[in-house]
Amino acid sequence: EVQLVESGGGLVQPGGSLRLSCVASGLPLIAKDMGWARQAPGKELEWVAGASPNMRVVRYADSVKGRFTISRDNTKNMMYLQMDSLNADDTGMYYCAQPTTLIRSGLVGGYKYRGQGTQVTVSS
Repeated sequence: EVQLVESGGGLVQPGGSLRLSCVASGLPLIAKDMGWARQAPGKELEWVAGASPNMRVVRYADSVKGRFTISRDNTKNMMYLQMDSLNADDTGMYYCAQPTTLIRSGLVGGYKYRGQGTQVTVSS
């Protein structure tokens, strides 16, 4: 059984930072493109970052480029999302997910597996 478990969300003031973590079981990340997606209230799920297994291909949504950094530790079967300079538009549920489309083709398509999510709220 595949399980993706996110952690690290919370309430943060505008301009603050958070680091999200994802631990996978039943899915060897060393062979998988992986990414982070988020869903804001009343909006559709959107990909914000993705990376190939060896990090040679990395993609970011324009809205987070320069502020978010995706990383992976395949030896621990974990993935991370460092989020800096957060603003209210970054509020939402963040999911660790395996995309159905390879990251080299862009942050498009759906997901094959997704965790339960971790809530990020940016508010003063």
